Amino acid sequence: MATASATFKSREHHRKQLELEEARKAGLAPVEVDEDGKEINPHIPQYMSSAPWYLNAEKPSLKHQRKWKSDPNYTKSWYDRGAKIFQADKYRKGACENCGAMTHNSKSCMERPRKIGAKWTNMHIAPDEKIETFELDYDGKRDRWNGYDTATYARVIERYEARDEARRKYLKEQQLKKLEEKNNKENKENELNDDEEDEDVLKVDEAKVDESKQVDFAKVEKRVRTTGGGSTGTVRNLRIREDIAKYLLNLDVNSAYYDPKTRSMREDPLPDADPNEKFYGGDNQYRMSGQALEFKQLNIHAWEAFEKGQDIHMQAAPSQAELLYKNFKIIKEKLTSQMKNAIMEKYGNAASKEELPKELLLGQTERQVEYDCAGRIIKGLETSIPKSKYEEDIYINNHTSVWGSWWKDHQWGYKCCKQTIRNSYCTGAAGIEAAEAVADLMMANIDRKAASEDTHAPAEEKRLASWGTDLPADLVLNQKKLAEALKKEDERKREEKDERKRKYNVRWNDEVTPEEMEAYRMKKIHHDDPMKDFLH
Repeated sequence: MATASATFKSREHHRKQLELEEARKAGLAPVEVDEDGKEINPHIPQYMSSAPWYLNAEKPSLKHQRKWKSDPNYTKSWYDRGAKIFQADKYRKGACENCGAMTHNSKSCMERPRKIGAKWTNMHIAPDEKIETFELDYDGKRDRWNGYDTATYARVIERYEARDEARRKYLKEQQLKKLEEKNNKENKENELNDDEEDEDVLKVDEAKVDESKQVDFAKVEKRVRTTGGGSTGTVRNLRIREDIAKYLLNLDVNSAYYDPKTRSMREDPLPDADPNEKFYGGDNQYRMSGQALEFKQLNIHAWEAFEKGQDIHMQAAPSQAELLYKNFKIIKEKLTSQMKNAIMEKYGNAASKEELPKELLLGQTERQVEYDCAGRIIKGLETSIPKSKYEEDIYINNHTSVWGSWWKDHQWGYKCCKQTIRNSYCTGAAGIEAAEAVADLMMANIDRKAASEDTHAPAEEKRLASWGTDLPADLVLNQKKLAEALKKEDERKREEKDERKRKYNVRWNDEVTPEEMEAYRMKKIHHDDPMKDFLH
């Protein structure tokens, strides 16, 4: 048996190995045994019997051909739906603020949002859910019947058996009543002869045969079709071969999804085709049109009535369910008409009057608004965007507005106190008055200082840059100020590259000196310059 050993084998050793394999195939030599004591078939090809080199197999073995990965046992266990593990009496730290369960937080809570959560009321604490994890393989993840409990189908069988038993009992009672009526007529009239008695016996036998036909659901009769010429043939109840299957109408992968198990295709496979030419537009075309909607309403009414305690079932007694639904609609129409009449008697009918008051005429509008029974607007106004479960409009440090609601002198701040320092404590109207007083005092000091400087020494005129890209011929620059401007320009470019050094509020200086303008022109990158890639 060949192995994955990397040792060198001579030509003589290789010849002996071939002779030994031929002897094993002929049955002259004992069969090779693996590490588990199992015999290895000598007729297995070498490419199957030889193990890969990375397994480092020193002994003959077929373990690399066996299924060495154990499949997860997903068929014997499944999620325990609706199981609870612990019921707490009071709120615990770290639990859901809405329902009080420890297995999730308030953002992942699937219960109805309470007006006051369990964290504050300490009442109606929800039990902790049972959390399980399973490692499923490819088939286990896509098995739609995985976790199905077959014992639940026993209730369906019991219900049908009870219905059949009640039907048999009812038929027997009806037959006994008919026989009693016939016997009473015979005793009163005394005019029946023996032939008529034989006919009665035959009728009773026919009634028994009819009962057996009604009860026996397992018996399937072959339907026979007769023609005028006397020939017979079976009725075809399968799909005609000329009909195109649903999944062949559109072979595009991204077209309507076809479920092979239920043979259903909900969406339209050819949405862009002419509706007058196509004969199939998806199952939803039939489910949402015609009498399907009425049947859907009938099913919903049967479910709601069954939940409220009425003995009604759409499949077991469809005629009873339909009759109850008709009575329900009649009673509902009567109640709505009575309510309408009561409201009109109490408040009057404005539509019946010829002249309307001016208050209504001035308040009329062409806009139609519809309301439900609770007074909520159904149609007529724009739908309001609901707030998310995340935190919104939270004001910190006693502020009544958010950061960025105020802007002044190229600075962001709070509108409530007009402060430009983020995360500062709100000072309210007093802070605004104090800031205005400080600003007024500063302006007064500036004016007083400017007035004193005007009296003592003449003001030095600032040299400001007033040219564009072209330099004037008589420009004289201060080399010391130019060096300082070049350093400032380098610092500004480093701050632009590193966004972490940016500040919230940026001050802009509109007064540019000739040295600063020359530094900007010298440091500016010209895209047309062929040597711009060599700049450091």
